[in-house]
Amino acid sequence: MATAASIKVPDNVVEETLEAYAILWNQTFSHIKSMSLKCAVELHIPDAIHRHGMPITISQLLSSLSISQDKSRYLRSIMHVLSQECIFKSHITPSGEETFDLTRVSRLLLSASSFPHKPNTSPFVLLILDHHMVDSHHQLSRWFHELDATITPFAMANGNAVWDLTRELQQFNDLINKAMECDSNFLMNVMASTKEGPFRGIGTLVDVGGGTGLMATALVEAFPGLKCIVFDLPHVIGKTEKKTNMIQFVAGDMFVEVPHADVALLKWILHDWKDEDCVKILQRCKEAIPPKEKGGKVIIIDMVVGLTFNSHTSLQTQFLFDLQMMALCMGKERDESEWRNLFVTAGYKGYKITPYVDHLRSIIEVYP
Repeated sequence: MATAASIKVPDNVVEETLEAYAILWNQTFSHIKSMSLKCAVELHIPDAIHRHGMPITISQLLSSLSISQDKSRYLRSIMHVLSQECIFKSHITPSGEETFDLTRVSRLLLSASSFPHKPNTSPFVLLILDHHMVDSHHQLSRWFHELDATITPFAMANGNAVWDLTRELQQFNDLINKAMECDSNFLMNVMASTKEGPFRGIGTLVDVGGGTGLMATALVEAFPGLKCIVFDLPHVIGKTEKKTNMIQFVAGDMFVEVPHADVALLKWILHDWKDEDCVKILQRCKEAIPPKEKGGKVIIIDMVVGLTFNSHTSLQTQFLFDLQMMALCMGKERDESEWRNLFVTAGYKGYKITPYVDHLRSIIEVYP
């Protein structure tokens, strides 16, 4: 009889086990990628490379950031991790010196002072990687055993629901507002440049949950003659300033009543809410707009999961965002059949999806 020591494991089994082990470790350490990205944003590394005007050495980067040279080994490690993820690009010069440069990804992280009139997504990165958000995911396994159906992983981690926390913590509220503003800037750079699409020819528009009004400001600049109403909660509207006579700020509750306009815009709103809440919001919007024949419609900017996207990265990001919304506020990202069910239940007659916004989100035009 063969002993345990004499049993030979086939080479292919050993190789597959080692590969599985490496995959498991890589996944286990993946949070370090995100934390390295947060570090790079907080240190303003993309801006430092941009100011340098050419690929930069670690020593030059440390000097630019006013960081001690004895941290060079550790900064190099962070840059190696982020270069593997295509955030930066590593070069080896003919003399054997390593330098780092920006990529199309890290150019999205440049501040307005470095790259004016271009989208800066750094505030969004800092929001998603803020400890209030990250801590929520430490509660997932405990949340699955939680009997209270109203509590969220976010509330379990932070002692309060997300929108309640924005009222209590000004810093967290500012973080959310800045993230939403930078995202609105990004979207308008994508959409308004063509002067075409669903916003053309609209007389009045109500931006439901419009925050500080940056999306509305970009819309009225891109589409002359358009008048916008920015509609949000009183504590949000109370901190805004009127930026143009083409924009009116109105405080209220979208579950009760939405101001009347030709078109209602819901940008990244419905994924925050459960289906029954979304139906209520859509019904309030339907009451606020005219019939389709007179130009009435609701424009939704949100994800339609799996729609025409062949990219593994895009689809995986949609799935990750779905988990983010679940942990944050029991919201979710929806596929087309789930969207259709909402529209039918809310009493709408038809819809049109344009899946082009940023390879993640779509524009949905819904008709009463």
